[in-house]
Amino acid sequence: MKKLTDQILHEVIQPRPDNSFKGTFGKVTLVGGNRNFGGAIIMASTAAVCSGAGLVTTCTDQSNSGALHAQLPEAMFADFTDDQQVASLVSAATTVVVGPGLGDDETSLHILKNVFANVSPAQNLVIDGSAITLMAREKLSQPKANVIYTPHEMEWQRLSGIKIGDQTEEKNRAVRDRLDATVVLKKHHTEIYTATTTYQLPIGTPAQAVGGMGDTLAGMVGGFTAEFKDQGTKAVLAAVYAHSAIADKIAESQYIVLPHQISRALPSFMKKMEAAPQEHHIGFLN
Repeated sequence: MKKLTDQILHEVIQPRPDNSFKGTFGKVTLVGGNRNFGGAIIMASTAAVCSGAGLVTTCTDQSNSGALHAQLPEAMFADFTDDQQVASLVSAATTVVVGPGLGDDETSLHILKNVFANVSPAQNLVIDGSAITLMAREKLSQPKANVIYTPHEMEWQRLSGIKIGDQTEEKNRAVRDRLDATVVLKKHHTEIYTATTTYQLPIGTPAQAVGGMGDTLAGMVGGFTAEFKDQGTKAVLAAVYAHSAIADKIAESQYIVLPHQISRALPSFMKKMEAAPQEHHIGFLN
């Protein structure tokens, strides 16, 4: 297992071309957030916007539209029960993120099936949270896309069939190879299973054990894979590393790290990585 280092940040986060517009940096469509879990999709959307994605659209329950506009005016809203609109937004995206706060009832399942029916092989599809649970429970086939799973250990148990205590690198990789997808297994020292290599994240803090942390990571993976679309799997690795690098710095002065703090720190952090490729990430918040 290879240790992931901050070098990945300098490889991925490069100066933006002078001749740029919002379309240069990709489109992210996020789908989730039922009436009870609207915060999850708002946190994921915030992370996608703050990561630098060019256009971000949030497909969520109508009841969340006011909170979304108040918290994140940069994101557009769509009702996730409008099948035709969701299908159009999904098919037009560079990256689709589905699952944060989606829920696991019949409406949630219908929405997930609509997303899966409208993604294409050229797109990135980040599958998180309830979407993983629904896939496992309903035995849904993985759609044809560049799929990135972001499960915690219990969600991975549901999807892979490997009990938490038995989740070894060898067994996890065998399932990854069968799925032919990137797997970001969230745990103490998160593991990332790519097509060729298994990486271990050597950083991170228990201060990250807060609700919404995974939603924020899913949104960052969505933002990075859309913005840095030419970087492929490296964009996923950079998002995972940045997520914990920022948290580590915040945790120096806080007992816990709130997920939205990571998102809000992202633009400054990314500027440091762009401007000073030889400097370590320590000090980016100063």
